[in-house]
Amino acid sequence: MTCGMEPSPPSSRLTWLAVAFGAGSCALLATVGADARWLAALGREIVERGSIPTGVPYAAAPSMDWVNVPVLGELIFHALQTVGGDKGLLLAQLVAAAAALTLLALGMRALGAPDAASAAVLVTVFFAAAPSFIIVRAQLFSLVLFCVVLLLLRSEARSPSRRIWLLVPLIILWANLHGAVLVGLAVAAAYLVFERTRREPILAAGVLTVSTVALLLTPALGDSGDYYLGVLRSEAALRGEGMWAPLSSHAPFDVLFVALVVPLIMFALRSGLQLWEIASVAAFATFTVHAGRNSVWLLCIVAAPAARGLGERFLPDLVATPRTVLLCSWVPAALLVAGVLQAPPQGGASARVRHEAAALAAGRPILADGLDAERLALEGQRVWIANPLDAFAQRDQRLYLDWLDASPAGDALLAEAGPVVLVTRGSPSQRRLARDPAFRRVARDSESVIYLRTVRLAERQAYVRRGVVFLSARMAQAGS
Repeated sequence: MTCGMEPSPPSSRLTWLAVAFGAGSCALLATVGADARWLAALGREIVERGSIPTGVPYAAAPSMDWVNVPVLGELIFHALQTVGGDKGLLLAQLVAAAAALTLLALGMRALGAPDAASAAVLVTVFFAAAPSFIIVRAQLFSLVLFCVVLLLLRSEARSPSRRIWLLVPLIILWANLHGAVLVGLAVAAAYLVFERTRREPILAAGVLTVSTVALLLTPALGDSGDYYLGVLRSEAALRGEGMWAPLSSHAPFDVLFVALVVPLIMFALRSGLQLWEIASVAAFATFTVHAGRNSVWLLCIVAAPAARGLGERFLPDLVATPRTVLLCSWVPAALLVAGVLQAPPQGGASARVRHEAAALAAGRPILADGLDAERLALEGQRVWIANPLDAFAQRDQRLYLDWLDASPAGDALLAEAGPVVLVTRGSPSQRRLARDPAFRRVARDSESVIYLRTVRLAERQAYVRRGVVFLSARMAQAGS
């Protein structure tokens, strides 16, 4: 979608080389992360039942009140998983990354950013938001659609038209794919309120109102709002854990992001941002500080104006010859070929360990951490709790996160779950289980360990009480 823009001029060789480099790097480095396979698992349930199940059917923890909104995304992930397995998901991520970089490049060209500056900013954005480009998550839909919305809004800012109503079908599609539709609506609202209202207040109010209502045009209809509130009020979001964690100086990718985004923002401000863009940058900078997962949206917002500002200041006239581009093009080509031909990287427990855990569980729910819980669910096994965590009661979310953090409060989860526990080697929960006499290790591989409960919680508590009584008696004897 180019929103009526003219084709990119011939001087965009370096820009497209940068897009190819990002796509090739994604092909080589991409891996399937947590928050991906649960969509395929739910998509399979929908296809097999011919209807949307109530709650999360592969989890034993209660989830009957959960509102399932991103059904289209689940069906697409199921199709990708069915056709190509993990390879299908990795190819989808490659397409999404290439599409997002292409849309950003089109936005830079539309703003008149020079070729070399556009290429430099695209490479910078790729490295600054590397996790979003190389880790397969449900977010891949939003990566593309956010860039589409930005392209539309900037086109409308230059030449207002009735095309602004395209926001409505975009929001409808996005709402059925991923909950990050809220960030798209937020930046659209900034444009409509701070820019379009000054020219066409009635039109701006109408588009914003209809776009907000469009959030509810999902299979859940009026209950869709409960889904968005559940995501924002989830225990992980409230605690700032996992993908909701704030920026940290101890996280290498966060440090890299800060080091790269600051100069991009400075170049963007130098290029002369409009009021709605300034408001968006300020808002998403704040969101990113509180939850690092928002960093990619901030980068997408500043990319095009940063390229223009960089070009005006440092790289105004640098043009690459066709020979130079041809000589350099082997790098992204080699990355792309190597990435497509390589076997999908296997994260988490091996197939052998997962099968052994399933055999030991004998139909009872397995307690597993993040990635392995989703893989077990996709293989048709029953787990105690897994993504999407916001589908479960706040208490169960809290217990699960406490258990992952090796907090003593999470031990209560071990009493409720089945006897089989699958954890990542070296994780806090694994180290705590290794010291628990109620569990013994029964299998492991290079990534994961299976523990089997051999002592019931009531028996363990009896042992503890007897130990306390014995120590108290000894202390009393020593005192006398």
